[in-house]
Amino acid sequence: MSRSLLLALLILAVTGCGQTEKILGEAPQDPHSTVSAIRAGHVPANLTLEGTMIEKCPQAGCWFRVDDGTGVIKVDTKSAGFVVTSVPLNAKVKVAGKIHQVDDDVQIEATGLSY
Repeated sequence: MSRSLLLALLILAVTGCGQTEKILGEAPQDPHSTVSAIRAGHVPANLTLEGTMIEKCPQAGCWFRVDDGTGVIKVDTKSAGFVVTSVPLNAKVKVAGKIHQVDDDVQIEATGLSY
């Protein structure tokens, strides 16, 4: 195999064949948290959570549930101005937002999402 072909293959492997992260709303940047920490009340006002999207609103894509390995939490996207209809289920996501209390349930009010 020629050196130039080997170099081209190495560059493609390192760069991920041009795959880029997609961002909806504001890019997540806040301190990372976990669902278990959120449920325990040990979180900053603004947070970022990483996990897998396991369910989403089937009609409008205005909410989804994320599992981070420590638990599952609902994320509301209405006030952020984006929907998750184009985000595939089981996608790895990073969501930024604020804690929001709805009745007896704690949720995240999203400000941004990357996947």
